[in-house]
Amino acid sequence: MSLRPIITGIVGLGSGCGLTYLLLNKDKNLLVNGYSKNTQLKDINNVEDAKLVKLNPKEMFKYGFPGPMHDFEDRYQYVSCYNRQTRNPYWVLEHITPESLKMRNGDRKGSFFREDENIPEMFRAKLQDYFRSGYDRGHQVPAADAKFSQNSMDSTFYLTNISPQVGQGFNRDYWAHFEYFCRGLTKKYNNVKIMTGPLYLPKKDEKDGKFKVIYEVIGNPPNVAVPTHFFKLVVAENPTENPKEEKVSVAAFVMPNAPISNETPLTDFEVPINALERSTGLELLSKLPKNKITPLCKEVKCQLVIREFNNNVKSLPKM
Repeated sequence: MSLRPIITGIVGLGSGCGLTYLLLNKDKNLLVNGYSKNTQLKDINNVEDAKLVKLNPKEMFKYGFPGPMHDFEDRYQYVSCYNRQTRNPYWVLEHITPESLKMRNGDRKGSFFREDENIPEMFRAKLQDYFRSGYDRGHQVPAADAKFSQNSMDSTFYLTNISPQVGQGFNRDYWAHFEYFCRGLTKKYNNVKIMTGPLYLPKKDEKDGKFKVIYEVIGNPPNVAVPTHFFKLVVAENPTENPKEEKVSVAAFVMPNAPISNETPLTDFEVPINALERSTGLELLSKLPKNKITPLCKEVKCQLVIREFNNNVKSLPKM
């Protein structure tokens, strides 16, 4: 159930997490001082300028390459790419199957939220950041998707898999029902891959009519950005009725980080894949031929089943 063959198809090298590709291929010769050996700077052939004055800004890298760095984690059931600036994941990518969801070897009661010590301390999201913040510690890969193993379930509680989410009406309600919908796809498909992540989208200012990106930051000092929206890209493969089917069912959704009425149709949040690409800066499904893509919501009924969840489990303790 490895995700390695999947990742290069879903996130292209040109995305904000291009180093992911390099890490997965583990070619030590590809990157030198932060640049590929094949990288050619646009002005490198400007011989006339080189004759006028000798300049070498890249020499600064001898003191260290500044980044940006993309912290990539491979936790078997899911992989993630962490944003040090926002202290949120850029994205997480999970794989669920009928078999993985049937197993019950993990218990949420044995898991606890924890800081990811693989992230340098100064860039790390911390438990204290969420204390009395008014936001839930929202899983991007749900714990309920990793019940096949206690280790895998525990790994979903790293803060590199967490974003601040509105609790009542969203994380504990509509978003949870959406996660359940995604799990339900394994009744029709043998393989379901889901990419999830935060977004920081512009909103029109009523005072001056300009579009602005405004979001809250929590923590003391303020460190963790509160996303304005969240997205999921759902890729469903190998229908149970015809496992050799080459077509891939795909749908993308974007939801506000705000209370949503359970009566709101899920299709209200469906967006074109290219719109999601523009918003995220990611190249999505770049290696999947368009003639093999079929709209998921034409293959299944994209409708939520409203269930009662134990919200006490998801909510933060009052202290």
